[in-house]
Amino acid sequence: MTQTLSPLLLADRMARLGTETAFEVLAQSKQLEAEGKDIIHLEIGEPDFGTPQNIVDAGKKALDDGFTHYGPAAGLPQARECVADYVGRTRGISCNADEVVIVPGGKPTMFYAILALAGQGDEVIYPNPGFPIYESMIQFAGATAVSCPIRSSNAFALDPEDVISRITAKTKLVILNSPANPTGGVTPQAELDRVLAALKDRPDIWILSDEIYSRILYDGAEHSSPMSDPEIRDRVILLDGWSKTYAMTGWRMGFGVMRPDLAKQIAKLMVNSNSCTASFSQIAGMEALTGDQAPVENMVKEFDKRRRFIVDLLNDIPGVHCHLPKGAFYVMPSIEELNIPAKELQHKILFEGGVSCLAGTAFGAEGEGFLRFSYANSMANIEKGIRRVRSIIENLA
Repeated sequence: MTQTLSPLLLADRMARLGTETAFEVLAQSKQLEAEGKDIIHLEIGEPDFGTPQNIVDAGKKALDDGFTHYGPAAGLPQARECVADYVGRTRGISCNADEVVIVPGGKPTMFYAILALAGQGDEVIYPNPGFPIYESMIQFAGATAVSCPIRSSNAFALDPEDVISRITAKTKLVILNSPANPTGGVTPQAELDRVLAALKDRPDIWILSDEIYSRILYDGAEHSSPMSDPEIRDRVILLDGWSKTYAMTGWRMGFGVMRPDLAKQIAKLMVNSNSCTASFSQIAGMEALTGDQAPVENMVKEFDKRRRFIVDLLNDIPGVHCHLPKGAFYVMPSIEELNIPAKELQHKILFEGGVSCLAGTAFGAEGEGFLRFSYANSMANIEKGIRRVRSIIENLA
C-alpha cells in the first residue's frame, strides 16, 4: 500500500537558499556516464592531483595514534598554533592561535561569518560573477545581497570604484575574493588599497576575504591580503584552507582567522552545527603547512601549462575570446559573439558534446555571455574536451 506523504512545509528561509550549480552539473555528468556516455569533466573546482604522500602518511599515523575523538570546536590547540604561524608567515603579520577557527571546509567560514554579522536591514557587497554560496548565504541570513560586477574588460580584477560606489549606510560586510572563482582574476595591491582606504572611514563595515586560492598564482602575480593592513585588520575575516593548495578537498578542512572575540562567536556556531573538525584531518593539515612544499609548487607549474594550453585552444574557436587568468585553475571565455544564452550552450556542450562545463550564469547574472572551464584535468582530456566544444560551436544554427 502506497503511503501518501503530507505536504512538505518548509520554513520561509529555505526559499532564500541557493545551491552550487557545479555539483548539480557534476551529478548530471555522472548520470550520463552511468548510462555509458564518455564525459570530459571540466566543471568541478577540484585539483585532479592526489593529496601529497607525506600528508596522507601523517593522517594515517594520526589515526593510529588515536586522533579519532572529539576535539575543541575551534580546532586542536596545536593545529590552531600551526595555522597562526602559517598565516603570520604568508601575510607578513603577527597572528595568534586565539584568532583561528578550524572548520570542515571553506564554506563554513563564510557561512558563519555572514550569519554572525549580517541580518535583516543589512547589506552585503559580493562579487558577481562569484562563488554562488556568497549570494545564497547572504539571502539566507536575511540580509540584502548587493552585486558588484567583476568585468572581463578589467582582466577580471576587482575595480575599486565598483565596490566604493555600492557602499551605503546599510553596508555591513564586503566580500573580496582574489585569486577568484570563477574567473581566475587577481586583484593587484594598488586596487585593493583603494578599496581598503574607503572602508577605513567606515569602522562599522567588515571584510570577508576569501583567499582559498592564494597559493595558485602565475606570471609573477603576488597575493594581496587585506589582513596585511594593520589599520583595518581587526575588521578582516580571512578565509583559507587546505582543499585547493594541497589537493585535500575530501579531507574537509578550512580555517578562518579573525579577531579573538569574533572567533569565539564563530566557534559557538561550530558547536551548534558541526561540533568540531575531524581531529586526524587536523594533524594531517599540520603536516601540509609545515612539510615539503614541493608538491604544491609542482602542481602549480602543471596548472600553468594547462592554463596556457586551454586558453590557446579556446581562442582558436571562432566567436570565443578567452582572457589568460593569473590565478586559480579556471578560465572564463566570452561567448557573447555566438548569440546563445550561456545555460543553453552549457546544455548542448554536455548532452551533445559530452563535455561538462558551467554557464557563467551559475556564478551570477553578470556571468551571462561566458562559460567557465576548470583546467584541473589532464592535457589530453583538455585537448579532447575543447575539440568537442569547438565542434558544437561550429555547428550552431
